[in-house]
Amino acid sequence: MNSLTSKYIAEFFGTMILVIFGCGTAMFSGNYLCIALAFGLSIVIVGYTFGKVSGCHLNPAVSFAFFVDGKMKVNEFVGYVISQIAGSIAGTLILVILVLCGALGEDYDGKLRNGIGDSSFGANGFGDMNFFGALLAEIILTTVFVLVVLYVVQSKEEAIRKHAILYIGTALTFVHILGIGLTGTSVNPARSIGPALFAISNTDGSSIAQVWVFIVGPLAGGFIASLVYSIIGKKTNN
Repeated sequence: MNSLTSKYIAEFFGTMILVIFGCGTAMFSGNYLCIALAFGLSIVIVGYTFGKVSGCHLNPAVSFAFFVDGKMKVNEFVGYVISQIAGSIAGTLILVILVLCGALGEDYDGKLRNGIGDSSFGANGFGDMNFFGALLAEIILTTVFVLVVLYVVQSKEEAIRKHAILYIGTALTFVHILGIGLTGTSVNPARSIGPALFAISNTDGSSIAQVWVFIVGPLAGGFIASLVYSIIGKKTNN
């Protein structure tokens, strides 16, 4: 199996795991800290499993930042993104199967919940904000997250690079703590696309209508992070 194929497979399975455990926790737990930790720990677990294969991007915004920074070729970037989106859809499909097997159970009033029609599968949304507020939130959250990724994986300090995945998982947890109450926290177009496709019934179509924000915002954040790193980071990090 060639190197690129191995990378694409790693990105597929890694993103699938992120969605199953991150979005799955969002579905079955209302605790913000638990949700934030689920996403952050998913990155850590997958990073130690597949990190040496693909770098454990699991996120088109991260891959885009590396592409802008000149660390990825076009064909590799496109392959990563396709693999990540496919992994997100596969992960959400597994959550659908769990729901159809009765995983949702009863709601807080003891009423039996109606399968996939009652689940948003962790889909992102605007909440009480307009699209501009949601877009701005995603840009800020993603910029912070991706900037940490760029700094730690390219640090001149070996100790930082060695434990980069721990810093990245912590950063993802950090941005989720604020972002969950705003947009549900995407910072990752792939993570948003899978749930949006399967949440149409429960959201009356808004999951698809709004998903563009969770694609554009993170990609813009990744681009800004790459620019900031190129202006400041490369001078202090190399």
